[in-house]
Amino acid sequence: MTQTSAQSTAALEALNLTKVYGTGNTEVIAMNDVTLRVARGEIVALLGPSGAGKSTLLTALGLINPPNSGRIVIGGTPVMDGPRALVDLPAFRRRHLGFVFQKANLIPFLNAVENVQVALEINDVPPRTARQRAMELLDYLGVADRADNLPDALSGGQQQRVAVARALANHPSLILADEPTAALDSHRGRQVMELFRKVAHERAAAVLVVTHDHRSLDVFDRTCEMEDGRLRGTVDTSTAMV
Repeated sequence: MTQTSAQSTAALEALNLTKVYGTGNTEVIAMNDVTLRVARGEIVALLGPSGAGKSTLLTALGLINPPNSGRIVIGGTPVMDGPRALVDLPAFRRRHLGFVFQKANLIPFLNAVENVQVALEINDVPPRTARQRAMELLDYLGVADRADNLPDALSGGQQQRVAVARALANHPSLILADEPTAALDSHRGRQVMELFRKVAHERAAAVLVVTHDHRSLDVFDRTCEMEDGRLRGTVDTSTAMV
């Protein structure tokens, strides 16, 4: 995917983001003048050692931990100008962002379909419509046969599929994933990464994945690397995709 097309159809534009913790002798620059664009339908890996600033960037883009300076635009809507919110952040997150974490974080007393359904109902989708869409997503991700199972009756890979379905529930323009395969073996981890590619390419969502797993990098359209709070550049990996 060319940079020109990424700019013209950007689902995410992060411009000159900086985040500083502490002051004086305790000052730590966790994110230093980071600019990143991710296009609709593009899946991007964010790499780097621990402490490089990856989680700080992800929580800033997720509108959880605002930057000290810089600008964030999601789906063409300016949402942050430095630490100043330009929209109702909780409502915007619910409607436009999807999150997947290292642990699936499913609600333990709800079954698989209910875990997806609840993400729709908090956005005022009627229960019958929410359940129908939840079942469609579970089917799309290959776990419809586990719809009535509680999380503790699902494998780790199945739980992550349900978590991806939940992240997709409200048709987000941007999905953020933080080490989503860290608790999975290589086979199940590969399956989850391929699911993210499927979601990006078939659902026209932008997907940004923080990962240490170098075994699945061919799944991504691009890889970016952070070091010492700076984004060090990107590599187009689309030619290696199968």
